[in-house]
Amino acid sequence: MSTGVTYPRGFRAAGIAAGLKPSGRPDLALLIGEPGTTTAGLFTTNAMAAAPVVLGRERLERGRGRAVLVNSGQANAGTGARGIEDAAVTSGAAAELLRLDPLDVLPCSTGVIGEPLHVTPIVEALPRLIGALGEDGGEAFERAILTTDTVPKSATATAAGIRVGGAAKGVGMISPNLATMLTFVTTDARLDVEAARTLARSELAPRFNDLSVDGCTSTNDTVLLFASGAAGEDAVRPGTAAWSQLAGALGEVADALVAQLIRDAEGGTHVMIVQIDGAADDVAARVLARAVVDSPLVKTAAFGGDPNPGRVLQAVGAAGPALDPACVDVWIGEAKLVDGGTIPPTYFTGDGREAAARAAMAADEFTIRVRVGDGPGTSRTFGCDLSYEYVRINGEYTT
Repeated sequence: MSTGVTYPRGFRAAGIAAGLKPSGRPDLALLIGEPGTTTAGLFTTNAMAAAPVVLGRERLERGRGRAVLVNSGQANAGTGARGIEDAAVTSGAAAELLRLDPLDVLPCSTGVIGEPLHVTPIVEALPRLIGALGEDGGEAFERAILTTDTVPKSATATAAGIRVGGAAKGVGMISPNLATMLTFVTTDARLDVEAARTLARSELAPRFNDLSVDGCTSTNDTVLLFASGAAGEDAVRPGTAAWSQLAGALGEVADALVAQLIRDAEGGTHVMIVQIDGAADDVAARVLARAVVDSPLVKTAAFGGDPNPGRVLQAVGAAGPALDPACVDVWIGEAKLVDGGTIPPTYFTGDGREAAARAAMAADEFTIRVRVGDGPGTSRTFGCDLSYEYVRINGEYTT
């Protein structure tokens, strides 16, 4: 059955165990589109970008990319010149077997930073991986890209005969400006390179940048959009009905993947949505939303189910954008805890607000809403709590 990245026509995928993980779980994946596939990408803003990010950027800037080779287990980051060479060797070996130009195979890696890529096992496993390629390979691909994820993540959508699919991984070292996630979105629409880049920027970037697990921007963040053109001969162009429908389907898949990523966050027990309204502009609103969603004090309060409005006020006030304290209102769920920058004294004497907010925070998902004025700026960011389990997982990550 075609699922995830192979739901759109014109794609084959596979995933196998190549021995890159001590656990023996699947750890090597491949996705390839039909001839004529166009690709666009979004990458981490981390200055210590991993070797596959460096090569991927270069290849996409040249308008190349038809396939992606993904390994999990080693991030191939912090590996210097050797890392670049290793990524070139492994993607080049795949290209040779696939009879592609090396520039058309994009490398992606995820795992432990600093550990050199296991080149020999990867190269030796490539014939088996390529032999497993199929239109029903989406699920195997999803499983092979995982690290500390507990479940695979995929989504599909259709619009006017065009199909969109996607797969993602990443549950920690996630912060806006992309994250330690690898995301692969496919469509059978026909797009030229500039159109693919436009849709990646407009429909994928905002959604994946409004996601934060722990405030740590990874070295390996990559979001790739592949368009096979298998749905028809006519290219989808801006300003048409087909363009709007395709954009909507891409947004639907991205939203579904973001929701799955945050629900599988390392050690997370609650999804926390932070909504900012009334800021000077959307940029200021996003800064404010990040400050709240990334605050260790807010995150630990979320874990403990403690509706402490002072934590939110501290985070908003320290964020940077100018604001008038008298214009700040805060809600947790439907309970208004701050009114005009003031926590009502009755909050501490049992007026029911604290109990209502505590009940809201007991749910698997709850919203913190902050109004900072009457400006047009808004932002909605997804986050999670910070738990004992998060500390355990990351305290034992390389052991």
